[in-house]
Amino acid sequence: MEKNVGGFDRIWRLVGGAMLVVIGAAALVGAVAIGPVLAAVMVVVGAVFFATGVLQRCVINRLLDLDTYRGDRTETTRTDEGSMERPS
Repeated sequence: MEKNVGGFDRIWRLVGGAMLVVIGAAALVGAVAIGPVLAAVMVVVGAVFFATGVLQRCVINRLLDLDTYRGDRTETTRTDEGSMERPS
């Protein structure tokens, strides 16, 4: 699977995912009162967001045909016949 997560999308996944994991873990140990089920969901969702940010691959982006990665992809460019060099 090709990379499809980059730019701002990757940054918010890394930061937001880490924040969800920290808040969820704090709730699980009792530092924040949001309930154990919601805390566990926050940890899992945060871990998935963080992992997709690190790996730069997201299955949901692939299924929705979204691509925010602007890496070292080689793109084929089409040249016009008039701009091609002609041998002498």
